[in-house]
Amino acid sequence: MRFSDRRARFNRAVVNPLFRPICGLVPMWSIVEHTGRRSGAVYRTPVSMFRTADGVAVLLPYGTRRDWVRNLQAADGGRVTVGGKTFAVTDPQVVPTGDALPLLKAPWRQLLGRAGVPHTLLLTRV
Repeated sequence: MRFSDRRARFNRAVVNPLFRPICGLVPMWSIVEHTGRRSGAVYRTPVSMFRTADGVAVLLPYGTRRDWVRNLQAADGGRVTVGGKTFAVTDPQVVPTGDALPLLKAPWRQLLGRAGVPHTLLLTRV
């Protein structure tokens, strides 16, 4: 098992339950709500999310094949909570992080550029 997979499992089991109550209220820590492809269950996953002019950009530090990313792609969207606001999103697109940078405002553009995360998920606000 790769290190990123182990870290993702640890975060899912330990870190996420601790931080989920404040996610969506604190800048950078947000929630993406998605429906399971097989189970149909609704999940709320803490993520690092940044506003763009027409939606949000979500860092993908654990890669592009995480269940929550695939769930959003299969359903063509979901809901997000960022900055205390919840809204529907659609059109999930995985892009190189460098392509997402011009869509962000400072200081997030600089932070995202230095994060060393190769891919970002773009979601459009409905």
